Amino acid sequence: MEIILVSIRLGLAAIFGVAAFGKLIDREGSSKALRDFGMPEGLLPAAVFLLPLAELAIAFGLIFVETSWYSAIGGGALFAVFTGGMLYQIARGNAPDCHCFGQIHSEPVGISSVVRNLVFLALAIIMIVSGRANQGLNLANSNQEVMQILIGVAVIGLLAAAVYLLKKISDQQNQIMRRIEVLEITANEGGTIEREELSHPHDGLPIGGHFPDFELFDTSANLITSEQLKKTSVPTLFFFVSPTCNPCKALLPEIAEWRKQLLGKVNFIFISNGKAQANIDKFGEDPRLPILLQKEREIAETVNAKWTPTAILMDANGKVASHAAAGDSAIRKLVEQICSEDLSREFTYFAHDHDHGHSHNKIGENVPVFSLTDIRGKVVDTDYFLGKQTLVTFWSLTCPFCTTMMEELKTWDKTRGKDSPNLVIFSEGDAKAHEEFGLDAPIILDEGYKTASAFGMFGTPSAVLVNEEGKIVSETAVGAANIWSLVRKN
Repeated sequence: MEIILVSIRLGLAAIFGVAAFGKLIDREGSSKALRDFGMPEGLLPAAVFLLPLAELAIAFGLIFVETSWYSAIGGGALFAVFTGGMLYQIARGNAPDCHCFGQIHSEPVGISSVVRNLVFLALAIIMIVSGRANQGLNLANSNQEVMQILIGVAVIGLLAAAVYLLKKISDQQNQIMRRIEVLEITANEGGTIEREELSHPHDGLPIGGHFPDFELFDTSANLITSEQLKKTSVPTLFFFVSPTCNPCKALLPEIAEWRKQLLGKVNFIFISNGKAQANIDKFGEDPRLPILLQKEREIAETVNAKWTPTAILMDANGKVASHAAAGDSAIRKLVEQICSEDLSREFTYFAHDHDHGHSHNKIGENVPVFSLTDIRGKVVDTDYFLGKQTLVTFWSLTCPFCTTMMEELKTWDKTRGKDSPNLVIFSEGDAKAHEEFGLDAPIILDEGYKTASAFGMFGTPSAVLVNEEGKIVSETAVGAANIWSLVRKN
């Protein structure tokens, strides 16, 4: 029996150790997972930091018989909380990524993840009911306490090393795949290769959404912020590069020529990662072309710059003004379009040529003429949009992603300031079910989404932003993150 108990003890220690290190090396993913599970924004920074530390403490405590009973109680409590959260999300029709083991393994919540957690919980319960004095074989006798500590440290150290190596391998594989994708695109002369994942406009931030705020250091340790760039009152062309990207370096002579052509009209900024010296060695050190360094690829991932090189234009107001142009051919085409356009003209933007058969881009158009009654009997018509910006969202009772976003939407609806946009929701279905949302904003039941389609509706949840003059000023934003980018919700 002692052998069984010590096996369970060390197995649980390994589980918590791997989970903790996996979360520590992927804090962004952990934050997203906790947010998807409904944790309030204000608690996220602390939770992302404290949860893996708690798991590490439990893992370390399980190694020693003197502390394993207490750690089993703590571990069992965590398993119970995690399992309860999973069951709650499944009951609501949601399937967020559990991110239980961080970057090592993440999957949508489902029956298999619940069963796995219940097995882990059962193991913890076995340790708890066995009692504090019966926690299995002691790894060392009282005369070998130093050896016991060394064994514990070695176990944790080996776990950390394994996770680190797995991360490095994963990063290298991702880089290789990105290079292959870009090479296929740029070498595709006359052929036709379908690359839905590379060019679909809804993969990145929508045109008209806010480019993410940032504070990054350049290679000379100068702090450069997005606010500083906005004060220049001209658009900024961001080039997402990497010190390991040879196609990026090959573009340098052309970028130098483009800078001359657009001098005074467009800022040119490199956004990279890695060490400052590695980037200087690759791209040189020109104060007129700053190289801003991310910690990982946080800005690149947010704006869908998944490959290097990629270029994205931000307009003078800090709004996204182009889809991501991946590869040298796409970048050349984007720059040609920028050079040929009057960038001071209102509603100037650069979208992909193909739109996957959907006519959803209504930027610059007036809102459609309509008059409908919301679920409270209030008339909402075209004049409603005059005088203040309005976020027009498209909803569905049967959409699990809508359900996931609802709590955030309710909070924003009730706490938005006087300068925040108005909110209007187009949906369909039962009025009473919509009343249960408890929103102050008008909810219009638009059967068949006839009016919503005229706004540019593209699935649910999606949204467009309308300005004070009743003109649509963004393309259709699909998904919660893209919708919030229209109204600067972090």
